[in-house]
Amino acid sequence: MIFDLIQQRRSVFPPQYNDRPIAKKDIEKILEAANRAPTHRKTEPWRFKVIQGDKKAELGEFLSNTYIDITVKPKQIKAKKLIENPKRAAAIIAICMQRDPNESVPEWEEIAATAMAVQNMWLCCTAMGIGSYWSSPALIEYMDEFLPMNEGEKCLGFFYMGYFDEVLPESNRNPITDKTVWIK
Repeated sequence: MIFDLIQQRRSVFPPQYNDRPIAKKDIEKILEAANRAPTHRKTEPWRFKVIQGDKKAELGEFLSNTYIDITVKPKQIKAKKLIENPKRAAAIIAICMQRDPNESVPEWEEIAATAMAVQNMWLCCTAMGIGSYWSSPALIEYMDEFLPMNEGEKCLGFFYMGYFDEVLPESNRNPITDKTVWIK
């Protein structure tokens, strides 16, 4: 049931991943789930770039080098993490948003639709036993130097994916009653 998947969804980080690869057909299934997200005026703004193989290490080097270049006092531990995390993932999907050239909807709606597509991917991964994590480092503003990007397209982050062995902790959310106002 979908409610169970929503409750089971967790962020699973690259250091938790094992070496098991994700089959291309499974990644395609996850992307097809993303493609079923709601979209205002049917702009379908989500764009995805799947990064695997040697390109993962290249992404890590690019992120680390960019971090070092733009940071006044870069931290070695962060630079190393930027190199290592992509290599640990079975696949990384660059989450991009293509702005409607006619600007028929506000940009925030395009971003929201893309986020809904990612939530569909996340729930699909949960159902398939694949760990995933949406990372949105400040470095995404430089991704047009690494990824092929169309005019009006921007990177919103990376969706790291990988199988994992450990048991995940229970969800720790504050009650919805603390966040809800009933207006009659």
